[in-house]
Amino acid sequence: MVKFDKKNQPQYRINEQIRVHEVRIVGDDVESTVVPLQRALQMAEERDVDLVEISPNATPPVCRLIDYSKFLYQQKKRQKELKAKQVKVEVKEIRFGPQTAEADYNFKLKHAIEFLNEGNKVKAYVFFRGRTIIFKEQGEVLLLRFANDLEEIAKLESMPKLEGKRMTIMLSPKKSGQPKKKGETEKAKESSDEETNNNN
Repeated sequence: MVKFDKKNQPQYRINEQIRVHEVRIVGDDVESTVVPLQRALQMAEERDVDLVEISPNATPPVCRLIDYSKFLYQQKKRQKELKAKQVKVEVKEIRFGPQTAEADYNFKLKHAIEFLNEGNKVKAYVFFRGRTIIFKEQGEVLLLRFANDLEEIAKLESMPKLEGKRMTIMLSPKKSGQPKKKGETEKAKESSDEETNNNN
């Protein structure tokens, strides 16, 4: 049974630090039931474990019969697993001019495909410098073409919208998943290049 001094307070209240008249106990091979605090402490001592208050706001508070070190390990492991499952989605920006050349367009389209396949969003915009604002319809057509070329892997979140000197669209990947690691993306790219060379 773990004991703490005043300088080393635990994250959860345990054993004699629990100050209530009765608790609901849970644990391995323990039937969930409400018992007086002293009886719960006695049960913990008999099993050579700790009485850990896991839900102090419940009525009565819920306590678990478990070794406190083991309990903390389980909590950290669970938090690590949850963090690993969280998908970090980045927004990648791709900039066009209103009169973007075909080669430049294809180059940026290729990058957008890579970004979307990695699970990231793509913010594409046409920047109008000076008098090029007169080509705003041309810019809108370019962005709609861009969205259309990516429709198999991307969903258009909004139609082209002009804000100041920028006309913007936002694209999100259709397949929601965890972004691939950089090494995995490069490996897939090398494999694709090898396949293309073999076909040629």
